[in-house]
Amino acid sequence: MKKIGFIDFYIDEWHANNYPAWIRERAAASGLDWDVAYAWAETDKPGGIDTDSWCAAHQVERVASIEELVEKSDAIIVLSPDHPEHHERLAQLPLQSGKPVYMDKTFSPDLATGIRLFKQAHASATPLFSSSALRFAKEWAELPDEVNQETIAHLAVSGPGQYANYAVHQFEMIVTLMGAGAQRIKSLSTEHARQLIVEYGDGRQASMLQMEHAPFQAVVQLKQADGAFVPACSDIFVRLIDAVLDFFETGKPPVPQEETLAIMALIDAGAEALRNRDAWIQVKQA
Repeated sequence: MKKIGFIDFYIDEWHANNYPAWIRERAAASGLDWDVAYAWAETDKPGGIDTDSWCAAHQVERVASIEELVEKSDAIIVLSPDHPEHHERLAQLPLQSGKPVYMDKTFSPDLATGIRLFKQAHASATPLFSSSALRFAKEWAELPDEVNQETIAHLAVSGPGQYANYAVHQFEMIVTLMGAGAQRIKSLSTEHARQLIVEYGDGRQASMLQMEHAPFQAVVQLKQADGAFVPACSDIFVRLIDAVLDFFETGKPPVPQEETLAIMALIDAGAEALRNRDAWIQVKQA
C-alpha cells in the first residue's frame, strides 16, 4: 500500500474532511494501491475538531512532525485551502523530498510566492502541481474540438463566494479554456457583485461574475459566431481526485506550471482592479 500524508494548518476543514473517503473510493475504483495514512496539522481549528479526533474519525495516523510525515509518506498533499499564506512554510520540507506534492487551491497568496514554490520544487526535482477542482469539470472534456484557445473570442464565467478564496475557481476556468497570457484586467464591480473583464491582447476576452449564490457556469463565444453554453460544472472532485492519484502514480503534473502561475497573476491583478474600479490593471507575466 502506497501512503499519502496530509499537511494542514488546521485539519478540520471541508477538503480534509472529504478527501480521505474520496481518495479511497477512487483508488479502489481505479485499481490503485493508495491510501491516506498520515496527517499533521499546525494547530486546531478554534471551536472545531482537534487533530487527534480527526485522525481517529478518518482512520489516519497522526504523526509528530512534518519531518516524520515526509519520511513515511510516498506522496504528500498540502491542504490549507482557504489559507494559502501558510503554504510556503508548510511545504518547505515536502518540496525538498523528491516525492509528488499536490498543493490544494489556492496555490499561493501571490504570484511571487508561487514562483518561489516552483523554484523550490525544481531545485529538488520534486513533482508539484496545484489546481482548483473546476479545471476538471467533465463539461470541458465534452466540448467539441472546435472550441479551443484559438477559436474562443469571449468566455464568460460565473460562480459564487468571495474573491479571497473563490476567485481561483473562475480564473482556473478561464485559463483552462483560454490558456495563459492574459494582458490586463478591469473591474466593473459593485459592493455585492464582482465583475471583472480580462483581455488577452489578441482580440480575445474573458469575463467573470462572482455573486454569493451564482452557479458555476460558462458561456463560450467563438470567433466564427458559434458558441456553447455550459449550464453546470459537474464531477469536479471525482475527476480532481483521479488526476491527483494519476499524478502520484506517474510523477507527471497534469497542469502546466505556467498556467498555475498565470492564475496567481490574475488573482493579484484582479485584487488591484477591485481597488481601482474601471481602470485597466496590467497582469504580470511569470
